[in-house]
Amino acid sequence: MSDFENKAEDLGGKVKEGFGDATGNDDLKNEGKADQVKSDVKEAAENVGDKVKEAADKVIGAFKGDDK
Repeated sequence: MSDFENKAEDLGGKVKEGFGDATGNDDLKNEGKADQVKSDVKEAAENVGDKVKEAADKVIGAFKGDDK
């Protein structure tokens, strides 16, 4: 999932939450909150993946004699 898609999902969740709050629809409000959390988790997972890739690149570079 791209950063844009994560932001869109987060924004959609905020809209759902706001609309649910304004209309007194707790189910919609909670669904919006869940969408935001899901977006945050996906973004965090992508960041961890990026850090692992960077660390792996450094290790591989060290074996090849490249100092990155």
